[in-house]
Amino acid sequence: MAHARFRPIWGLAILALLIWAAPRPASTQTSAAPEGVLVLNQDRLFSASLYGQRVQSELEAAGESLAAENREIEAQLTEEEMRLTGERATMDPMAFRALAEEFDARVGEIRQAQETKAQSLSLQADAARQRFFELAFPILLDLVRERGAAVIMDNRAVLLSAESVDITTLALERVDARLGDGGEGPLLQGGDLPAPLARPDDENGSSTAP
Repeated sequence: MAHARFRPIWGLAILALLIWAAPRPASTQTSAAPEGVLVLNQDRLFSASLYGQRVQSELEAAGESLAAENREIEAQLTEEEMRLTGERATMDPMAFRALAEEFDARVGEIRQAQETKAQSLSLQADAARQRFFELAFPILLDLVRERGAAVIMDNRAVLLSAESVDITTLALERVDARLGDGGEGPLLQGGDLPAPLARPDDENGSSTAP
């Protein structure tokens, strides 16, 4: 669930309908069922909220850190490749081939590890967005009840609507007031992946990787 991509058009609508369809106290069961439709720009609600802006800030910082790490790894591998190429003339061909194959395999492992980190950032961003809407749901449900509506629809699923049914601005105010920027602790949760492997000539087993 944490890695599931948020499906914006239907999630809120179906949940709101389920809640309004649930049994209510006897004093309200004889009243007419709510029929109104509210419209919400979910992208704006998330991106303009304090919570969403903090997620974006953390994502950009993590992306910049990963890019810097990639540049450092690239410089290290380029240096090692040049050194290996320079030693080729003085090495036994079989020994050189073994070192070259080991180097290529290690480059592949490092590249895969870095790509996995980039994919992890994307999944963490999706999970943070999902978490935001889980936290915002009770706030949106209050608006549904206040307006006597039956459903909230994403604005992308609506061809035309009156301004009065768009609750995005009001929802944003309430979400910021209730959730703020998400509180203490990072909103993106992820662990570090293994560092690049040591060079083959590190006899002591120490790594020269960043």
